[in-house]
Amino acid sequence: MGEDSFKAPKRSLFDYAMISARGFCMGCADVVPGVSGGTMAFILGIYEELIESIKKLSSKEMLSALFSFNIKKVFEVAPWQFLGSLLIGIGLAIVSLAKFLEWALEEHPELLWSFFFGLVLASIYAVAKRKTAWTPGSMTAIVVGTVAAYIIVGLVPLQTPDAAWFLFLSGAIAICAMILPGISGSFLLVIMGKYETILGAVNERDVVVLGTVAAGCAVGILTFAQILSWLFKHFHNLTISVLIGLMAGSLRKIWPWKNTLESITDRHGDLKPVVQENVLPPAFDGQFALAICLAIVGFALVLVLDRIANSGVDKQTVE
Repeated sequence: MGEDSFKAPKRSLFDYAMISARGFCMGCADVVPGVSGGTMAFILGIYEELIESIKKLSSKEMLSALFSFNIKKVFEVAPWQFLGSLLIGIGLAIVSLAKFLEWALEEHPELLWSFFFGLVLASIYAVAKRKTAWTPGSMTAIVVGTVAAYIIVGLVPLQTPDAAWFLFLSGAIAICAMILPGISGSFLLVIMGKYETILGAVNERDVVVLGTVAAGCAVGILTFAQILSWLFKHFHNLTISVLIGLMAGSLRKIWPWKNTLESITDRHGDLKPVVQENVLPPAFDGQFALAICLAIVGFALVLVLDRIANSGVDKQTVE
């Protein structure tokens, strides 16, 4: 897959509405620390188009049109219909669900994590079906990805500055993770001590903080998309294998039942866990039954979305 071989399909207005719906799913996942919007993009069948579309924004042709103020050329080169539709969905999810997810993480963490655990578990299965070959190299890549993600999601959150330069850096790092299945950009923000700052800025409409983070996101994603595009073009099977491993390793973070070993008091006076261990679920009760049901719902939802995505691919192939 490269710029010379990738070609976006022709779409109707309804198709772009569906792209926005997929963006909404990505936005929902990105808000939760431990779940990756990249995973949703993969399952929904738009991952590689997303990477190539982002890559086009920093192409020589695009930069030439921008610096020459050739607006017509900019709209010809930029995949603005696809990215715009996707961003609308992501933005709606973040704005509409930020408060709810903040409340759910505080009041019912086991239920929320159970839903996403089922979702990610099914995602691993769905993505694994798309591999072109199972070789010793690809199996090794899966193990490497799994170990890397397992270590990353076990890191302890840090106390970091609120300076503009660090907010910019946090945005650049987080956005790279957000387009990687299995590595949660939101969780990296937690590790860097900036998740609550940015979530609060969303709820309070703090345009200064959000603008600084957005600038970092723009630089980070444009740079990282070039790397991912190259990897898909030259090492497609190995890249898919690593992504499967990243999702598998991330299950450590989203296991619903945990014991808190160490906590800290944040700047608002609230007690926040920083070191946790996964434990077996408690004895069967109503809460446990509901958690299992939500995990099954998450698992089934991915299978349905995967079937829809594959049907869309098959339809485009026939056309």
